[in-house]
Amino acid sequence: MALRTLSRKSLAGLTRNGRGGLGFGLVPVRGLKTFTLPDLPYDYGALEPSISREIMEIHHLKHHNTYVDNFNKALDNLEQAMDTGDSSTVVKLQSALKFNGGGLEGGGEPPKGSLGWEVDNQFGSLQSLKQKMMVEGSALQGSGWVWLALDKDQKKLSVECTANQDPLIVKGANYVPLLGIDVWEHAYYLQYKNVRPDYLKYIWEVVNWKYASEVYEKEYP
Repeated sequence: MALRTLSRKSLAGLTRNGRGGLGFGLVPVRGLKTFTLPDLPYDYGALEPSISREIMEIHHLKHHNTYVDNFNKALDNLEQAMDTGDSSTVVKLQSALKFNGGGLEGGGEPPKGSLGWEVDNQFGSLQSLKQKMMVEGSALQGSGWVWLALDKDQKKLSVECTANQDPLIVKGANYVPLLGIDVWEHAYYLQYKNVRPDYLKYIWEVVNWKYASEVYEKEYP
């Protein structure tokens, strides 16, 4: 959900290595690395009323956990294929790696500092940015993600959408994810039914702008 700033990831502020609920832990295994499901650093009910406890429990314990398990299986199969020189299987595994690996990627206080200034400079106001992301997220057909990204080549912020579980990197290695909102139905259906715009309206109450600001300042000092 947004939590690639609350989300499939945990619903608010993309994080890695277990910080913020949207990341994953790494455990060395032979030549490749395997992943473990991180504990959330907050209670499942901490994001209510914007995101219900039930959604968080299903998202973390079922969906997120399934992505971790399937990604690890794909990594094992990849290592075996690479060891035996089975290039055909290596190619076939790319879809499973992208789908399940993308599912591992995913508040409230407005952005401050350089990110807050850049949001105002490019979009006019935080509300204008929210409106743009809500419109694009609502218009996204099927499942996917809507992102606030830093385009390091153009040195500016960008709103991008990706389909299904595709991570932002499919748009180019120059894009750095600052905020990602999951618009798969399981991210919101239990609470908001089929009214995705309502979900996209209230998700902003729990977005982790502190994390987004830290990433922005690190990548674009």
